[in-house]
Amino acid sequence: MDRKLLLKRDMKEKQELVNIILDRFLPRKDEYPKDLHKAMRYSVFAGGKRLRPYLTMTTFEMFHPDIEIITPVAAGIEMIHTYSLVHDDLPDIDDADMRRGKKSCHSVFGEGVALLAGDALLLSAFELITLAELEAKLKVQFVHELAKEVGIKGLIAGQMVDIESEGKKVDKKTLNYIHENKTARLINLSIRFGALAGEAEEEDLKILDEYGKLIGLVFQIVDDLLDIEGTQEETGKTPGRDAENAKVTFPAVYGIAESHKKAEELTEKAREIIVPLGEKALKLDILAEYLLGRKE
Repeated sequence: MDRKLLLKRDMKEKQELVNIILDRFLPRKDEYPKDLHKAMRYSVFAGGKRLRPYLTMTTFEMFHPDIEIITPVAAGIEMIHTYSLVHDDLPDIDDADMRRGKKSCHSVFGEGVALLAGDALLLSAFELITLAELEAKLKVQFVHELAKEVGIKGLIAGQMVDIESEGKKVDKKTLNYIHENKTARLINLSIRFGALAGEAEEEDLKILDEYGKLIGLVFQIVDDLLDIEGTQEETGKTPGRDAENAKVTFPAVYGIAESHKKAEELTEKAREIIVPLGEKALKLDILAEYLLGRKE
């Protein structure tokens, strides 16, 4: 089977499994208070590649055949990702009116509802993870690590420095700090959770950790480039917002050509790192290629 077709089919199958869990877990939109639940479901089901849950499920599958065991954890991670997008789009942060080809949450429901919907998605994600049929000790570890990685030592720290750096000339160290925390950490953690739940060996965990860090940065570099080179039809977002808001991006610091080169080099390194994992890492290898060439 063609590599791209294999990835496309596999992503679709796993997306459907995650969506089933999310649909069952989230409150119905007609449940009181209705506007809050409508906003939560609107944001979660507005589209998206479900990349992070895909990584969790695919990595778990490398070591264990029954991916339904890990699906609640994968869905919880997607809820946290969605919360971060809802809050990122708010006027006081990125002030984005479009997300995934639709109006952003606050544009539809108002800023107050969007703020609370994001809060609810973040907190509910931890509840969902605890419902997975995994050992209690492992679930406690997941809750602990996730709280740390998306909190003041991870995602939120990256968001804070991102806000502080708007309109300023920053060095490469600051650029890397922002995006390693704001984007790459959750991508990397998605991989780690799948490997831990699948009881991967320590050496395999180290390899996957390096892979996760690399593709996390590739994802962000490509995202930054798409804001310049992509269209609204392709990305589902209004292009040119980064420059308009004077955001710290890889093209702003490295330039467009150098950013392309950096993404290619990191992708090649990520693919080389997982070679020792053999055939079981095939989907991760294909995914690295896909992330480099994505247009959405």
